[in-house]
Amino acid sequence: MINQGRATPAPPREAPPAADGDALSDGACRLARRLGHAFRDPSLFAQALQHRSWCSEQDGAPSNERLEFLGDAVLGLVVAEHCYCAYPDFPEGKLAKVRSAVVNARVLAEVADELEVGSVLALGRGEESSGGRSKTSILADALEALIGAVYLDAGWGPARVLVLRLFGHRIGVVAHEPDIFDHKSRLQELTVRLGHGTPTYVVEGSGPDHDRRYAADVFVCAELRGRGEGSSKKEAEQDAAASAWRELTGA
Repeated sequence: MINQGRATPAPPREAPPAADGDALSDGACRLARRLGHAFRDPSLFAQALQHRSWCSEQDGAPSNERLEFLGDAVLGLVVAEHCYCAYPDFPEGKLAKVRSAVVNARVLAEVADELEVGSVLALGRGEESSGGRSKTSILADALEALIGAVYLDAGWGPARVLVLRLFGHRIGVVAHEPDIFDHKSRLQELTVRLGHGTPTYVVEGSGPDHDRRYAADVFVCAELRGRGEGSSKKEAEQDAAASAWRELTGA
């Protein structure tokens, strides 16, 4: 069953992976088994789990940001290619809608949460104390970094297999119900159908530019119906819309 609400709290912290990749922690080894990939170069796996906040405390250890950049491109291409081949009757606009419904931070974080990625992330003290193991942006970035690490370690084929194993079911669901992950569209359809008009959103940002966070309130008929948060305005609004949709439908 697809988790459409907030990610469940991350499990207790396990020891982070060894920085040199020679001796991965038990938790990291279990994550590798859940990914279904035996890394020939364990240092790539270790790096994929190293957040920049931890690296800044380790005298220049490489973070997962470059792997994240690569993994984002691999993920997008795998999903695009799969949709193009699997749905030959879909026009370009519908293909793009399916891809964007799957390749976004909320869905990535859900998948990362299911894999328990948060428990083995190497985080700095600040991120640790502020709940970084359950932050949508950190989980999504780490999953993209893991995809990038698999691509560098074994090439296109294994990376494609991994992406489709993790996201294939979601792609199929979205292809038949395109708005299932678009909570704003679903909420607006519901409120209009109920005669309540369109929802309105109020969004506020906080924090430094490099770690900006947003909080959103959604109002229906001038009544607060949902609250959400995220690393972008769009993400916060989607989170708030999901909350409002659950309240109005009792789901």
